[in-house]
Amino acid sequence: MPTHPDDSRASETSVQKNNAWLRAVGKADRLLAIVTEVPAALLVLAEILVLLGGVVSRYVLHHPLTWSDELASMLFLWLAMLGSVIALRRSSHMRMTALVDMTSPDTRAFLDLLALVAAVAFLAFIGHPAYEFAAEEAAVTSPSLEISNAWRASALPVGIALMCFSAVLKLAEVTDWRRLLAGLALATAVVGGLYMLSPLFQDLGNFNLLIFFVGIVALLVLSGVPIAFAFGLATLGYIALTTSKPTTVIIGRMDEGMSHIVLLSVPLFVFLGIVLELTGMAKAMVKFLASLLGHVRGGMSFVLVGGMYLVSGISGSKAADMAAIAPVLFPEMRKRGVKDGEMVALLAATGAQTETIPPSIVLITIGSVTGISISALFAGGLVPALVLAIMLCAVIWWRHRKDNLAGIERASWPAIRRTLLIASPALALPFIIRATVVEGVATATEVSTIGIAYALIAGAVIYRQLDYRKLWPALVDTAALSGAILLIIGTATGMAWALTQSGFSRQLAEAMSQLPGGATGFLAVSILAFIILGSVLEGIPAIVVFGPLLFPIAKQFGINDVHYSMVVVLSMGIGLFAPPFGVGYYAACAISRVSPSAGMRPIVGYIIALIIGTILVAAVPELSTGFFK
Repeated sequence: MPTHPDDSRASETSVQKNNAWLRAVGKADRLLAIVTEVPAALLVLAEILVLLGGVVSRYVLHHPLTWSDELASMLFLWLAMLGSVIALRRSSHMRMTALVDMTSPDTRAFLDLLALVAAVAFLAFIGHPAYEFAAEEAAVTSPSLEISNAWRASALPVGIALMCFSAVLKLAEVTDWRRLLAGLALATAVVGGLYMLSPLFQDLGNFNLLIFFVGIVALLVLSGVPIAFAFGLATLGYIALTTSKPTTVIIGRMDEGMSHIVLLSVPLFVFLGIVLELTGMAKAMVKFLASLLGHVRGGMSFVLVGGMYLVSGISGSKAADMAAIAPVLFPEMRKRGVKDGEMVALLAATGAQTETIPPSIVLITIGSVTGISISALFAGGLVPALVLAIMLCAVIWWRHRKDNLAGIERASWPAIRRTLLIASPALALPFIIRATVVEGVATATEVSTIGIAYALIAGAVIYRQLDYRKLWPALVDTAALSGAILLIIGTATGMAWALTQSGFSRQLAEAMSQLPGGATGFLAVSILAFIILGSVLEGIPAIVVFGPLLFPIAKQFGINDVHYSMVVVLSMGIGLFAPPFGVGYYAACAISRVSPSAGMRPIVGYIIALIIGTILVAAVPELSTGFFK
């Protein structure tokens, strides 16, 4: 049947209107990028300069800047919120997609759309409470700068409004209107249904914790909703539907969780990791290790373990660690016959093994939510990671014991000395960072700025590989990754507060205190629990939610805080990097450009080795506590 000319013209007009609409949305998105990325990058730079200036003024000029920490804290909340907007615009907020990726393309597209709708719903619900919170903070004056606290608190409503705008722009780009309407209808039906059930929730008591913080969180996380918004929606629903407390308490807890001065080291260490990659310092360290061990059976695998140990001592980002190591080592490992699955399995395992190496962001988070000395955590984290490294090396030796080394030449001593000379400035950085903290030159928050200054000078003067044009994108990437991490911390702090206010912490303490086996039983249950939590929630949110609850119980059993921290972090690392749910494993696969299925079988042996090493660390407290008493 021939097409009528009027139908063709109508179709062309529809396409033109659609294209014009998409162009308008694209312009608005580019404007949002400028409005958020430029100030966010400048805020990262400002934080570095303010904190480094504080160190120089206090330690060199002996004239402390009383306002530096206050200014840094004020700028930090703006950095966190603008970074969250950038992360949402880039679709880089942390989410668990293992189950989503198993579905059909149509189902996956619908779940991705539903995740956006969930984000919009959360942001819309907390927008007005955030404004009210900022208005209340206007009456508070900062002690050093003597300005209204509204300048800092305004970051929350502004960031929430910009995130909501970004999410709406993404929804506006959806071309399948039926799918969009179905997603909106489903979200509206769920919200309406929960609201109608609110009288029932009032009579359920703490059973609501199971509904909201287990059932709803699990449903949202497994369906691909970003973790931060899953936590936020569950907490919002619990407070609004089961309690008489105002929803502004969520904003207050988010502010508390995201404003802790210790967490300032998160974006700074992330930026340090990127700088190390840009300057070639990480590559120099790896080449030195390869010259030492490249000729032995499994030598390059041993280099991978050692390289991750060294790089993790500098970078606060596990993704940055793996990205610095894999491109350097994997081509040579392939030449020597190592299969892709074996390489990605070992890379993921070393990611778990090095979680306790300072300056670990997870250790910093533990210190911020529990009050444990970060210097003690840094000192206690080196040996446990070494124990797990030895366990991994045992598996490597066993798997490579029959390798044919024909054609593999041993590096000459002049070549080793040359690579050592080149790598020396890079190898010195982990020791400089640790020494400045131990000697009191800088705090755990400030020390990253010394590392950044050192790396930039070494990269410019010694290695001469630094492309200054890449620093600006690095600042923006730092803000985005930091925003994604800090928004999780903020919403998880709200969830932790709700759990504590419900009396759950007291009930949990009573249940855990009655476990058979005393401290041993408690440690065993903790290892199992945090392996599961690490695979579902990742390290940082699990610590923020459960750290304040479980650390006091550990103290009741007489378990040293640092010792328990190492057990918890190592257990979470195993869960984080263990398939099928550990998102760290999929990050390793993405960085390595290897199919996730290739490493499933090889990683089993490494996971078993990590578990044995963690049990050994739990059984011998001196491995964690013997170096700072």
